[in-house]
Amino acid sequence: MASYDIIVIGGGPGGYVCAIRAAQLGFRVACVEGRETLGGTCLNVGCIPSKALLHASHLVHEAEHNFEKMGIRTSAPKVEWDKMLAYKEDVVGQNTRGIEFLFKKNKIDWLKGWGQVTAPGKVSIGDDLHEAKHIIIASGSKSASIPGAEVEIDEKIVVTSTGALALPKIPKKMVVVGGGVIGLELGSVYSRLGTEVTVIEYMDGIVPGADAEVAKTFRRILSKQGLEIVTGAAVSKVETLKTKAKVSYRRRKDDSEHQVDADIVLVATGRLPFTEGLGLDKLGVKLTPRGQIAVDGGFRTSVPGIYAIGDVIEGPMLAHKAEDEGGALAEMIAGQKPHIDYNLIPGVIYTTPEVASVGATEQALKEAGRAYRVGKFPFMGNGRAKAVMQTEGFVKLLVDKTTDRVLGCHIIGPSAGEIIHEICVAMEFGASAEDIARTCHAHPTFSEAVREAALACGDGAIHA
Repeated sequence: MASYDIIVIGGGPGGYVCAIRAAQLGFRVACVEGRETLGGTCLNVGCIPSKALLHASHLVHEAEHNFEKMGIRTSAPKVEWDKMLAYKEDVVGQNTRGIEFLFKKNKIDWLKGWGQVTAPGKVSIGDDLHEAKHIIIASGSKSASIPGAEVEIDEKIVVTSTGALALPKIPKKMVVVGGGVIGLELGSVYSRLGTEVTVIEYMDGIVPGADAEVAKTFRRILSKQGLEIVTGAAVSKVETLKTKAKVSYRRRKDDSEHQVDADIVLVATGRLPFTEGLGLDKLGVKLTPRGQIAVDGGFRTSVPGIYAIGDVIEGPMLAHKAEDEGGALAEMIAGQKPHIDYNLIPGVIYTTPEVASVGATEQALKEAGRAYRVGKFPFMGNGRAKAVMQTEGFVKLLVDKTTDRVLGCHIIGPSAGEIIHEICVAMEFGASAEDIARTCHAHPTFSEAVREAALACGDGAIHA
């Protein structure tokens, strides 16, 4: 029996960051992971591989539509799908091997296998038993199926994001069930590669919870790019035939029934906490009504010595949220007093254009009765955006009407996922729109659009 200060169950972003931070703080740490590689869903079959394919497919789109405009004459690009998948796998390998190197560097033991908490302080992996004063559950999430629908996911014709990242060939027709982040990103990948993509979303708009103006603009842009988007529609059945599938759905506004055929159906209706096989029910670990592990402000579960972070607890299922929680928990166990402001966790959609947000939406401020002002600036007025032919979209800044303090920001445009962090830092320090407006921004950059939006909260933008 090996003994540790901390055992982390799960080698994804939350788990591996927690393990590394704890090791930095002097704890003897082990991390339990049953995959062949570290990094969890994010690095293996999620964030990282999808970004590789988004990048590659975007370059295909640029070659087909914009190269000639820039004076680059070339024959039509030919996609060699096997090589594109190999490139994706190489990117994944670089990242997962990097985590393994960091474990060795920080003297963290990787306990290979699937862990079960048999008692407080005890973790079994097969026939091996290990003990630790602190056990941290960071087992992540799994893909959800379609609520109330007849569907069987085989990862061949009816796939989750995992299967969609490794299709044997580029499909002619794809139906994406779910108009959220995962569905729109992967739908964009295949649309750029020539697939006829139909997105079916239950809610009346795509990206539920997003700023309504951004979501409306986003839908218009994606439709112009070739994605067919059906909203307000409930999928009732996905029937798998020999080599195709038939998707049946009902439009909620008039109860009309519809069907659409596809080579591939991507089920992207969200994710659920992955807690099976951990033995939590036998220990009496309390769950929320939604099946998440219930924790207090210190990530403690109802059983002393057992903690939980990331996708298995409440909050947005985002890798960076899990990372922050992992680092914070390690510091809490060490006696420090870290703090996470859950209002300042950014969200990003890595399509082209990108969509990014942080803080309150305009709808939320209205519902709360908060007096606010809006500062907007279109990328059409940004010199850098014009140079790269990505002028669609805007920066929208929301500030308190009295104090000018920044309450939220919503961006649709080039590199939105990068420039949103200026607002994250500004909000962390309680900055006003004037503070941002009076900060010199390099020219020409996309970030100038943020400054212009801040200026628009006052006397007005310069370039609009």
